[in-house]
Amino acid sequence: MRRRFIVRGGVQGVNFRATAADRARRLGLTGRIWNREDGAVECIAEGDAAAIDRFGHWLGRGPLLARVERVEASELDGDARYPEFAIARER
Repeated sequence: MRRRFIVRGGVQGVNFRATAADRARRLGLTGRIWNREDGAVECIAEGDAAAIDRFGHWLGRGPLLARVERVEASELDGDARYPEFAIARER
């Protein structure tokens, strides 16, 4: 399964990407996460559906200093493309 998440709110400059990447790895997911120019954080998560659901739930809270306003999620077609979960400079 592959899912794209866009996390909006106060999510840049609060260690969001690093904390999310650590969480994703612990859940056994692969993918990428990056900051968007509009202030949001976007990521693609690949792996087990239940693990992706747990990751999406965590994204709705984020790390301690984050102020998540909303999370947009959409399913993606195709096979997994990433060998690990990593922080990307851009998409």
